[in-house]
Amino acid sequence: MNTQAQVSGLTRAATPMGTTEGYMPGFGNDFETEALPGALPQGMNSPQKCNYGLYGEQLSGTAFTDVRPERTWCYRIRPSVKHSHRYRRVELPYFRSAPDIHPEVTSLGQYRWDPVPHTDAPLTWLTGMRTMTTAGDVNTQVGMAAHVYLVTESMQDAYFYSADSEMLVVPQEGRLRFATELGIIDLEPKEIAILPRGLLYRVELLDGPARGFVCENYGQKFELPGRGPIGANCMANPRDFKTPVAAFEDREVPSTVTVKWCGQFHETQIGQSPLDVVAWHGNYAPCKYDLRNYCPVGAILFDHPDPSIFTVLTAPSGQPGTANIDFVLFRERWMVAEDTFRPPWYHKNIMSELMGNIYGQYDAKPQGFVPGGISLHNMMLPHGPDRDAFEKASNANLGPDKLDNTMSFMFETRFPQHLTRFAGTEAPLQDDYIDCWKDIEKKFDGTPGKK
Repeated sequence: MNTQAQVSGLTRAATPMGTTEGYMPGFGNDFETEALPGALPQGMNSPQKCNYGLYGEQLSGTAFTDVRPERTWCYRIRPSVKHSHRYRRVELPYFRSAPDIHPEVTSLGQYRWDPVPHTDAPLTWLTGMRTMTTAGDVNTQVGMAAHVYLVTESMQDAYFYSADSEMLVVPQEGRLRFATELGIIDLEPKEIAILPRGLLYRVELLDGPARGFVCENYGQKFELPGRGPIGANCMANPRDFKTPVAAFEDREVPSTVTVKWCGQFHETQIGQSPLDVVAWHGNYAPCKYDLRNYCPVGAILFDHPDPSIFTVLTAPSGQPGTANIDFVLFRERWMVAEDTFRPPWYHKNIMSELMGNIYGQYDAKPQGFVPGGISLHNMMLPHGPDRDAFEKASNANLGPDKLDNTMSFMFETRFPQHLTRFAGTEAPLQDDYIDCWKDIEKKFDGTPGKK
C-alpha cells in the first residue's frame, strides 16, 4: 500500500517495492502509482465519476493507432485546459530550434569549446539555456538541438513544457530537481533524465550553480538500442531506469506556464499550480538513469570496435540502422586488445558528432577537452586522435590497462549540425583546436615489411 511523503511542497506516493525511495524501476513499463489511496481507478480508465472529485485525462506520446501506443492516464485536480489561458509570445533569444542557420557563421569545421562560463546573472532553466547546434527541422519533427544549461536559481511558480520535443538532460555540475506532473526527479552529475514531449514541469536548484547539457529530440522517442549478437545483458539494463511515483500540489497561487511550440515560446497566466496529478498509470513518463550502471562491452582479443557498442539510448529515424540521434557514453573501462591501436581511430563519418566531457580526460584528446567542454565534428569531416595521443598509443606496452577517471558522451545524429550564432560568436571557442593535428608526421617508408 502506498504511503505519503512531503517533498518540495508536493504530496508524493512512496512505494516500498521500489528499489529506490520515490522511484519505480523499468524502462517503458506500464506503471501505476497513486499519492492518495483509491485515487487510481481499477479495471477501467474513464469512470463516470473519479474518486476525490478528480478529472481523468490522457496524455498521449504517440498516435492512438501506433503498434504500441505510448500514453498515460492522469487523475488530476483540474484538467489541463484549466492550466492554459490566452497566450502571448515571449522571447528566449539563446534557446534556439532547427533550422537555425546564419550565413555569417561557418558550421563546416572541427570545433571545440571550453566550458560555457557561469555568470552572476540570475538564470533559470529557461533563461539559462544556451543552444550550441541545431539539426533537421522542428516543424517536420526530425533532428535535434544541443544545448548547454546554466542555472543559478529555481523557477518560482513558473512551469514549462515542450510540444516540440523530448529532452535528454546530462548534468555536469550541480544538482537539479524536476518537479513534473507525474512525479519528482532529483538529478546529479553522472545521471541523466528523459523528459517526454508535452510533460509539464518546474526546475528547482538543489546545489548550484548548475551546468550541463541537453539533447532536444524532435523525432521518435529515445529507446534502448537492439543488442543483436551482444545478447540480453550488458550496456544499459531496463531495470536501472527509474520513473517517479505520483506527486501533486494543491496550491492556489498565480503561476506562469511557458510552452515551446514550433520553436516559438508562448506564455500564459493561471491561478494555481498545474502539478496536480494525484494518480496515474501508463507507459509515457519521465525517468532517470545512473550512468555508473552502464556496462560497456568491447574487444577482448584484437582490433577496435565501432563506438556504436557504447550506445545508451537511440532515437530511430525512418532509415533502418541510421539514428535520428544516438546517445553514446565513453566511461571507465579496461583496454586489453593485442597488437591494436586502442584509442578511437581516424575516420570520416556519415553521422555528425557532438561530444561533451562530464569529468576526467578523454583518451583521444588528453589535452584541451576539459570537463564541461564540447567538441563538434560534423558529417564527413575527418577527425581522430591528436599527435600526442597517436604517438603514445602507437608505442605503448600493450598489457591490460584501466582507462580510469573518464566520462564523456556523444550526441550523434544523421543530420548536419549547424552552429548557432551563440556557438559561433559568443561561446568560448578554442580557435587553435584544429592545430592539434598539425604536427602529425609523415611516417611512410616503402621498405617491404617496414612498420
